[in-house]
Amino acid sequence: MTPPAQQEGRTLGERELIVLMALLMSLQAFGIDSMLPALGVMGGDLGATGNDRQFVISAYFLGSGIGAFFPGAFADRFGRRPVLFFGLVSYVVFSLACALVTDFATLLALRLVQGIACAGLSVVPTAIVRDKVGGDRMASMMSLIIMIFLAVPIFAPAIGQLILLVADWRAIFMAMAVMGTLVGLWVWWRLPESLTQENVQDLDPVTILKNMGTALSNRVAVGYVTGSALVFGSLFGFLNSSEQLISEAFGAGDYFALIFGASVFGMVVASFTNSRIVERFGARRVSHTALLLFLVVAVLQMLAAGRGGQTLWTFVPLLALSMTMLGFVGSNFSSIAMQPFQHIAGAASSAHTSLRMVTGAVLGAAIGQAYDGTAFPLGVAMTACAIIALALVLYSERGKLFRRPGEAHTYMIVHDILRN
Repeated sequence: MTPPAQQEGRTLGERELIVLMALLMSLQAFGIDSMLPALGVMGGDLGATGNDRQFVISAYFLGSGIGAFFPGAFADRFGRRPVLFFGLVSYVVFSLACALVTDFATLLALRLVQGIACAGLSVVPTAIVRDKVGGDRMASMMSLIIMIFLAVPIFAPAIGQLILLVADWRAIFMAMAVMGTLVGLWVWWRLPESLTQENVQDLDPVTILKNMGTALSNRVAVGYVTGSALVFGSLFGFLNSSEQLISEAFGAGDYFALIFGASVFGMVVASFTNSRIVERFGARRVSHTALLLFLVVAVLQMLAAGRGGQTLWTFVPLLALSMTMLGFVGSNFSSIAMQPFQHIAGAASSAHTSLRMVTGAVLGAAIGQAYDGTAFPLGVAMTACAIIALALVLYSERGKLFRRPGEAHTYMIVHDILRN
């Protein structure tokens, strides 16, 4: 049977595309943020102690990073829709399996495999957008996608907390399965295939490795992808330790969902603002400014925590400012890194997503395990990551920040001509 999305006369408008891509990516976020309030109860029921409860989060992150190597190549060969459906079915099946576990080791194993199998939900949406548009227009669309996507981290902890009021933590995994099913039905009904015949790639190891090597060796791509991996890795560090920080260090566990949502809300505002200004000022100028401001705020967070006696009233505003700056960094860095790769958008998105997720997962786990009852390890990590990310961006831009739209591309062409 021909899927409704493929039938003649059905088209997907830009607004619906933005919402649908955001929901696909949001499934991954819901699978993490909805269970943050339950980590303590979950760990207690399954025998996890101390910081070990954080591995429920980092196992999924790590699996998503490892798995991201594969879906792009398959999406470049067989199309975007089949890869999305594999990820959606895996999301539902493994969510149901996690709801039935009886020991912590099995839960971690299932979360790792779930992350691997569902990685296409993070990779393919970016490739679909790149199929449609490029340049600063892509950055604008990705900003709107991320703005909608970020509604999940705001509300997911509250949903998880509400579920815990009427059921145990296993019901959170059941909610994940329901969400995956609903989004899958929408994809089946409305999303057409966006891979064109001329961009179909061979599915062989040489071609795959070549395309991924190209996507990661490009000077612009490597700086922006690795830079974003570092700054978002520090955010993953907060996600891993957020329940302990807010509940234990600041004694505000009853307000966890509210505090977490307030911290993330700045990213929503930034993403919306970015969608309005990026085509005027350019992705580079906006994101470079945001990265520098992120560094300033990170230093302030480190100093505030390092003095001892930091309160919730200083921690949360500084964290919210950091996340606001990340809202200007994420979609812009991703769009800049994807610009040279329209012909291999799937493989490039896979390589970039994998590098970001693996780096972020390992870094986030390390930051989380360094939790010592204060926000100081987080502040140090954010500062160090911002400094290294800035150095990487300077490498990609050959030492010059804040280029205007179109200027960077022309400069690099001229530079290569003169060098050769």
